[in-house]
Amino acid sequence: MGVGSQDAIKQFQAFIDQVEEPLRRTFQNVHQGYVTETLMRFLKARDWDPSKAYKMLVDCLNWRVQNEIDHILSKPIVPADLYTAVRDSQLIGLSGYSKEGLPVFAIGVGLSTFDKASVHYYVQSHIQINEYRDRIILPSASKKHKRTITTCIKVLDMTGLKLSALNQIKLLTIISSIDDLNYPEKTNTYYIANAPYIFSACWKVVKPLLQERTRRKIQVLPGCGRDELLNVMDYSSLPHFCKREGSGSSKHSETGSENCYSLDHPFHQELYNHIKQQARQRETVEPIKHGSFHVDFPEPPDDESEIAKTIESELHKFENGNGV
Repeated sequence: MGVGSQDAIKQFQAFIDQVEEPLRRTFQNVHQGYVTETLMRFLKARDWDPSKAYKMLVDCLNWRVQNEIDHILSKPIVPADLYTAVRDSQLIGLSGYSKEGLPVFAIGVGLSTFDKASVHYYVQSHIQINEYRDRIILPSASKKHKRTITTCIKVLDMTGLKLSALNQIKLLTIISSIDDLNYPEKTNTYYIANAPYIFSACWKVVKPLLQERTRRKIQVLPGCGRDELLNVMDYSSLPHFCKREGSGSSKHSETGSENCYSLDHPFHQELYNHIKQQARQRETVEPIKHGSFHVDFPEPPDDESEIAKTIESELHKFENGNGV
């Protein structure tokens, strides 16, 4: 770490030391004891400008307080049938850990339909997974490996990606904005697997719009990417859709314990049980309410809005060009 970076951290630390309750309390749930690493994440997201990073962090803390994010892990999506529907249409799971101990999250971009519930439920579910990752999974991985682990790996499966993705762009932009503004620099690498032609066409025009530090994180893999991913993780940690060349992804292609999207997978069982346990502890304070846990959606940054418009434009071109 250079002298400039150290000075930026010291200046940022001096700013954040002035923060008072309730922002100070929610900051503890953000840093989980790794204050310097957290400050570095926000500094990286704002090109190491302490003033801009401070504003970003304070905006994040205010968002957390205003939307009661500290309590979101005690807000189950009920009834159970609705939660099952969300899980079946928003495909994500923890498949294992890299050789360096980073959690490996698999995301079924192409087969997620986001059509079984309102946008609020999908946002609630996404934030709950973020919070469970940051408060439970990453601290546990750090303890196990006796070193600080604050980032994860994401494997994005593009199997099944269709022109209907146009309908998902708005929701995906909301989720992406929440992550960029409130969970910056939490992903070490994005691996793209099973990319169809439609993705390749969009990638060519989107790639130049991305910031350099984001472009460096994205690797488009050939086919299911099994051989490349085995360089960074063991076979047991591969997402199910990467284990057999040409097998692609499916909601039902593997058993529940192998398919990391499934509610029967240990990750989802542990997450669901944790939320139920936290809810029971809070029931003495307030009863569980049916209905989604509404979170304010941030305005997407200008660069993200531009990327979303570009993707939409390219998909329309593809649609028109193929007579769909």
